[in-house]
Amino acid sequence: MKNLIAGRWVPPAAGATLDCRNPSTGEVFAQIADSGAEDIDAAVTAARAAFDSGVWNDLSATERGRVLARFAALIAEDAEPLAALEAQDTGKPLSTARNDITALIRYFDYYGAAADKLYGEVVPYLFGHSVTVVHEPHGVTGHILPWNYPAQMFGRTLAPALAMGNCTVLKPAEDGCASVLKLADLANRAGLPDGVLNVITGRGEVAGAALAMHADVDFISFTGSPRVGQLVQKMAADHFAGCTLELGGKSPNILFDDADLAEAIPVICRSIVQNAGQTCAAGSRVLIHRPIYEKALSQLAEAFAALTAGAPEMEADCGPIITRKQMQAVTGFVARAEAAGTRVVARGRVLDGVSPEGNFVAPMLFETSDRDSEIACEEVFGPVLVALPFEDEADAIRLANGTDYGLVAAIWTRDGGRQQRLSRRVRGGQIFINCYGAGAGIELPFGGVGKSGHGREKGMAALHDFSVTKTIIHRYST
Repeated sequence: MKNLIAGRWVPPAAGATLDCRNPSTGEVFAQIADSGAEDIDAAVTAARAAFDSGVWNDLSATERGRVLARFAALIAEDAEPLAALEAQDTGKPLSTARNDITALIRYFDYYGAAADKLYGEVVPYLFGHSVTVVHEPHGVTGHILPWNYPAQMFGRTLAPALAMGNCTVLKPAEDGCASVLKLADLANRAGLPDGVLNVITGRGEVAGAALAMHADVDFISFTGSPRVGQLVQKMAADHFAGCTLELGGKSPNILFDDADLAEAIPVICRSIVQNAGQTCAAGSRVLIHRPIYEKALSQLAEAFAALTAGAPEMEADCGPIITRKQMQAVTGFVARAEAAGTRVVARGRVLDGVSPEGNFVAPMLFETSDRDSEIACEEVFGPVLVALPFEDEADAIRLANGTDYGLVAAIWTRDGGRQQRLSRRVRGGQIFINCYGAGAGIELPFGGVGKSGHGREKGMAALHDFSVTKTIIHRYST
């Protein structure tokens, strides 16, 4: 495979390649460019040339929006083969992959329509002065994508950056990028000028690092682990580039004694097995009010025992883990928890007929009262849920805020006052009340605090992150 640079598909400078493996079977189904710093430099140079020429950023916002709308239409025409490719590349159920492509289309539809809706301001000031505030593109933005939602993340990070007039270099994860390369080809057909979108594949520690530290990149968008996010931010800081970092979580469902368990239990299960738990916003903790602890835990156990893992065409509750290395990381968490005496309440099962070379992990439900245990505090990034009891409202808040993360949380209660109190006091960028998740939530600002990162994606907030605010003060004669 090749890289997209300045509108042309070109081989990597060193000629090296990486295998793409199907996580359901372990089989190699394609190869991608194993790019290095030289390839990143060529892509950044192309993006800078495109930006300096004004071929994209000098277009009216309305015209840029029309290109994004055409891109959305082309994606819709290829939706089914794109979904099949996403399922093959990541192992997720085909129905989930279809939902991802639907969300991808919505990103370009939304930001195509929003491109000319980010207004400036006129600020009342001293007599004889006119003050306006405008929003301008950064220039060249770098985008480092994760492997769990390649197609969705392509839309989430790229669409608002393009809507604002930035020129871009995108580095998808080496373990999930097949759909991204197909989408880059569609972008050319949509009429995106040469150099406005450049796509370089390769290893994170090589190509990703080269992009983060490149002195001619003005802003970085990164989604991934906290450890790598720290490195990216430090690299970007060397040339004073800003960052949006979305780094994961240990998100709680908080279940009070007046909650509707029939409504809550299925949602709580879906919130952790969605994408095999490989989701930054996975509901990986369930905090249960002591008066209903045994009852709720019993119902969760029954639901978990019915959960399945399987290949994409099996339409199981979750697919495989993305790589053998990541599967071993997940099973390592499980093994350490069991060795520490943490009780396994229930296990799902891996469906018969899957390949022995697939990276399948059965969904698991633990319970513990040890709030400082690894399984209760650290992100597993697999289909593993841990239940913990709490005593009262104040204790629920302490427990919910008792990790270094702060991405999302859900509050399950009929008490309106309690809903408002907890939604204000629980740390996180999104708080759900009697629900969890909101589809792709294209319109809803998304991001975290603490170890979950900073900056905001989605909604109009993303346009602010991908722009620079400029204040213009004009003194005129009176």
